[in-house]
Amino acid sequence: MQVSLVIPSYNEEESLAELHTWIKRVMDEHKLSYEIVFVDDGSKDKTWDVIEQLANENSNVRGIKFRRNYGKAAALHTGFQAVQGDVVITMDADLQDSPDEIPALYKMITAEGYDLVSGWKKKRYDPITKTIPTKLYNGVTRLMSGIQLNDMNCGLKAYKREVVKSIEVYGDMHRYIPVLAKKAGFNKIGEKVVHHQARKYGETKFGLERFVNGPLDLMSVLFMTRFGKRPMHVFGFLGGLMFVLGLFFTAWVLIQKALYVFWHVGIKPPLVTDNVIFYLALVSMIVGTQLFLAGFVGELIVRTATDRNDYLVEKEV
Repeated sequence: MQVSLVIPSYNEEESLAELHTWIKRVMDEHKLSYEIVFVDDGSKDKTWDVIEQLANENSNVRGIKFRRNYGKAAALHTGFQAVQGDVVITMDADLQDSPDEIPALYKMITAEGYDLVSGWKKKRYDPITKTIPTKLYNGVTRLMSGIQLNDMNCGLKAYKREVVKSIEVYGDMHRYIPVLAKKAGFNKIGEKVVHHQARKYGETKFGLERFVNGPLDLMSVLFMTRFGKRPMHVFGFLGGLMFVLGLFFTAWVLIQKALYVFWHVGIKPPLVTDNVIFYLALVSMIVGTQLFLAGFVGELIVRTATDRNDYLVEKEV
């Protein structure tokens, strides 16, 4: 099978049949063998009824239904486990992603050798309250991850099958799949300008909380990709730095008191606790010790984790 499409769906009963018809037309025109995996993420409308009908009428349509709403990342991860195609393409179910882009994305993976191709909605039909934060988010993500994509969170992406089988998407990490793929050793990541359409049915499923969760998830994924299996490298370094800083402040307080005694013979010196630097020294040493212990505990957890030696083998001979 050439192409597997994974389509998370949440309250999209109005758009699914139209989306399926559009996909079928494009795939038949380009003579591509394909399957569609719809993942119903706990919809409260008749989304699952539509998916069941499509699956009954089309042998290459499959449906997976969650008992409740778990989020887009869970839907993608579950879909990734089910796919069988050589190229896996994800898209949203709201008709804002165009299936006409599928053949070009497929070619970039198969003919040009990309591991992952991310869509770039260069011209968006979204309100300014969404476009401006998105630009800021993408800029920060490029800076912190080193992956030069203009639209990291675009739902329209294409992957080699090995990529989706090698990464674990959880929480809200669907925003950072290119970062997870790079961590797994898939470094050829490309981008394609794709057509973005105005929403035809329903309303957006993403609220203001994404502006809070997004940066937190970015920090999590960057930490996990860089220090997930060696936490002492970051906590030990920071803890040692804070502890040494505390020792420096302590020495400075003691030197100040010694100089005061030397120059003011016979006068009672001020208490060490009257010096604000004493408290900086105390806090620095306490925080340094806590950070070091956090790194130590992290190392113990990593050493007992079942996936501590879970490395991706590309080839054997």
